[in-house]
Amino acid sequence: MKKFLLIPDSFKGTMSSTQICEIMKRVIVVHYPDAQVVSIPVADGGEGSVDSFLTAMGGKKVFVEVTGPYFEKMEAFYGIVDDSVGIIEMAACAGLPLVGDDKHPDKTTTYGVGELIAHAIENGCKKIIVGLGGSATNDGGTGAAAALGVRFYDKNGNHFVPTGGTLANIERIDMSGRLPALEHIELLTMCDIDNPLYGLQGAAYVFSPQKGADDEMVAFLDSQLIALSNAVKTHLGTDVSNLPGAGAAGGMGAGMVAFLGSKLNMGIEVVLDTVGFDNLLKDADMVFTGEGKIDTQSLRGKVVIGIARRTKKASVPLVAVVGDIGDHVQGAFDEGVSAIFSINRVAKDFKQIIGRAPSDMELTMDNLMRFLKRLSW
Repeated sequence: MKKFLLIPDSFKGTMSSTQICEIMKRVIVVHYPDAQVVSIPVADGGEGSVDSFLTAMGGKKVFVEVTGPYFEKMEAFYGIVDDSVGIIEMAACAGLPLVGDDKHPDKTTTYGVGELIAHAIENGCKKIIVGLGGSATNDGGTGAAAALGVRFYDKNGNHFVPTGGTLANIERIDMSGRLPALEHIELLTMCDIDNPLYGLQGAAYVFSPQKGADDEMVAFLDSQLIALSNAVKTHLGTDVSNLPGAGAAGGMGAGMVAFLGSKLNMGIEVVLDTVGFDNLLKDADMVFTGEGKIDTQSLRGKVVIGIARRTKKASVPLVAVVGDIGDHVQGAFDEGVSAIFSINRVAKDFKQIIGRAPSDMELTMDNLMRFLKRLSW
């Protein structure tokens, strides 16, 4: 009996990782009816991360009222797997889809993310994984910190909850009221980018335009993040300005480290460790992964390469089924990828073939399975 592991990333704008797993499995069992197929859908920390972990590991989704992007009350959620591991995606209460066309990254907050963390701790979670991605915020994680007891004071001695546009008003940071239970849990942050907190490659310049910032607003938000960095350095003795990933999710990466003592980890590494991927590999015959496009960015250690490094150590073949193949990806083979196949079957613009993605994925997998059977594999 053959054992296949399916662990694809989503194809942004076309198919979720769960949908891809379903298609792959459906084709595999046609050709290998007795095969054991293990599906591990992957999300990058943004929208869909909780569902991906629950699909892969089981568990439950917990719904709770928290603070939304504009300090309004809303219902959000987090997941619990293995009874004591909390999975939080910040997009659930601070995500870009929640603000619609009302985009103001200078006014939005991550306060609700802190409330989700607090609720997960109260619910018995001893380890909490926070996924960064898809945020509408640029507050450097100060909102989440405030929800967990960190106090920020202005020049008049008044405490307030900073947003992206008021970070420069921070004159003092008081950590004494921070939730004591944070000292007794393991807090990991999934972060798949290495951008610094501020500057031309930082949170404001790279990501805030998609959150509604024009050129003037971008420069303003960047100056606010510089002020936050200086305040953190002065009052907490920590320099997070050039920490890889500090600029993730409007500076939330920096805030998770500075205020909550979290570690920033590549998202795929967190996923692989949490689902026990190395143990699943021990008796696997083949692994299928994939992403919308494999290119030089992929080689920096994202989903496909992160998996390849594990399969290479275990001497298990890894096939990447992708939407598109960029130039200069030969390095993927050195990392452990056995083969790369594109599902694109016609030479047309992406907008014209987007609707074909599920059927093209199915046809590509069918071709691969037929080839394997022809080899009497």
